Amino acid sequence: MSTILEAKDLCKSYVIEKRQNHVLKNVNLKVEEGEMVAVMGPSGSGKSTLLYSISGMDKATAGTVLFDGREITSLSEKEMADVRLDDMGFIFQQMFMMKNLTIMDNILLPAIQSRKGNKSRDEKVSRCKELMRKLGIIETADHDINEVSGGQLQRACICRSMINSPKIIFADEPTGALNRTSSEEVIDELVRLNKEGTTVFMVTHDAKVAARCSRVIYIVDGNIQGEYNNTDDNSKSQKEREKALNNWLMDLGW
Repeated sequence: MSTILEAKDLCKSYVIEKRQNHVLKNVNLKVEEGEMVAVMGPSGSGKSTLLYSISGMDKATAGTVLFDGREITSLSEKEMADVRLDDMGFIFQQMFMMKNLTIMDNILLPAIQSRKGNKSRDEKVSRCKELMRKLGIIETADHDINEVSGGQLQRACICRSMINSPKIIFADEPTGALNRTSSEEVIDELVRLNKEGTTVFMVTHDAKVAARCSRVIYIVDGNIQGEYNNTDDNSKSQKEREKALNNWLMDLGW
């Protein structure tokens, strides 16, 4: 496997009431192509800041990020926006959708904005319908966003994240606002997409979700405290994987 994402000595600081708050402190990590990585840690540990910094959604204070062999921390806002649009997909806990658009039009929007591949509108619509069928929400195509369930809306967000065939998906607590049934459906889809070759980098507080990932990174006070490799547990049942991960997390003070 080749490295698709690498952070070197990544730092992020904020000035709050004239005091500097160091959220990330010289973080170093690599994500290999095809991995599904979960980031866990206590509230305020820097999990989401890490995701935002390595995806270029927020500017790092210091350090570098290499994405697909390209150093992205020095890119202009316009250049970084193009990278995020064409080569990255994003899923959030809050399912940001345009209220004046249908579910299908919301999914299509990034494809319409992108010039990647010079595809026709018909080809983009076909791709959208294919994704919606695959995730079992094609019947919601003409619905407004307030006419579907939370689970359906999050699956629509997954479709939107995949519409431009990204090299990596960044997910920030993608199941955090869902009930257990919808949460399992959404993580099932992310696992399936990962098995089809899409790299996933996800922040989660849910050990059940993290146990489905190939690797878990534990972060405390802006520092990576440990990594847990789940690929060694492929022969174990899901409950056994969850128990082993929970034991590891408790040893780290979870």
